[in-house]
Amino acid sequence: MDQAEREERTGKREEQREPREERAESREETEQTERSPGAGQRKPRARPWVRWTRRTLLALALLLVLPLLAMQVTLRFNYAGDTAEGTYTRDRDAIWLGHAWVDGRKTDADVTALAERLKDTGIRDLYVHAGPLEHDGTLPKSLYPRAGWMVKAVHRALPHVRVQAWLGDVLATEGPTGMRLTEADTRDHVVASARQILDAGFQGAHFDLEPLHSGDQDYLHLLDRLHRVTADHDAVLSVAAHQIDPLPGFHSFWGTVAGHPKWWSQGYFGQVARRVDQIAVMSYDTMQPLESTYGGYVAQQTSLALEATPPGTDLLMGLPFYHENRFGHWAHAETVPGAVRGVRLGLSRTDADRKNFGVALYVDFAATEADWRAYEEDWVEGARPGSGS
Repeated sequence: MDQAEREERTGKREEQREPREERAESREETEQTERSPGAGQRKPRARPWVRWTRRTLLALALLLVLPLLAMQVTLRFNYAGDTAEGTYTRDRDAIWLGHAWVDGRKTDADVTALAERLKDTGIRDLYVHAGPLEHDGTLPKSLYPRAGWMVKAVHRALPHVRVQAWLGDVLATEGPTGMRLTEADTRDHVVASARQILDAGFQGAHFDLEPLHSGDQDYLHLLDRLHRVTADHDAVLSVAAHQIDPLPGFHSFWGTVAGHPKWWSQGYFGQVARRVDQIAVMSYDTMQPLESTYGGYVAQQTSLALEATPPGTDLLMGLPFYHENRFGHWAHAETVPGAVRGVRLGLSRTDADRKNFGVALYVDFAATEADWRAYEEDWVEGARPGSGS
């Protein structure tokens, strides 16, 4: 065997030896790795109860989030579409006025300015804050020393406008303190307070008792008695009303989850509406994040309220004339233009020709010029001759 052959065979043997050496080195590295503390060990599997808890929480989150997302999409679509011709003011609108009008802070000059502001609008009713009621239902006369002056001054400046006393209190339905309508003496005092305020010259009594839970029978009995008092005085019985369930039974669900059943059932809303002359829906503080979803929500509320309110009862939808940013109310979302468009859409789809219908502006002392301009341009001007709308 010559030198070339020996070198060739030796090279082949070296090549054959290399893979075995590599495998040996690989095994050595593996053994070292296995000897290293904690290395190469499998992570312990989660215990069954941990996996079950995670899956349950995920399922619950989906059960909560998916319906809310679906609701938001629905409300956004509810904000789309055209409004019917003539869905503007019917000159039955109202505004809530602060306590300064009856405690001596306002003057004749303020009444003149108010008359100038309201003269070309659709506002017919003023809800003037004359309370609050005491928790036992009584009303101290010291709270409204200038009520007589205010009523007479408004009648001189705005003869067609009614002045109602806005009376409210916090109910003890979700806390230890507040008014308890379950107590007969308290209801007797509320009725006496209504008689007292009408004797002072007001043309109506507007009640705002919160939080008032859906189905409260004591409230219905109280309204029956109050209506007899206002009828005897040829006056108006008016109430501020909670919003209506956006989904059937939603107030029960929210009461369980949050401890605050914010909404009324549509049936209960109708029971209240049949007992009063005027009902104003507090269609703000809706928790909506966008103007479009807020407007869609107002459109839905308007339709639900129209379906439940008798034609002979004035139905008013609230407009947010205030600007706050907190949970439940975002000023960028709850706007007057969004609310007015929502009202017009709901009116168009449900009962475009309803005569006893209007909007209620909350509240005078927080309103901006932009709020007034949106109300006048979007709701009032279309109803005036020569508007072209």
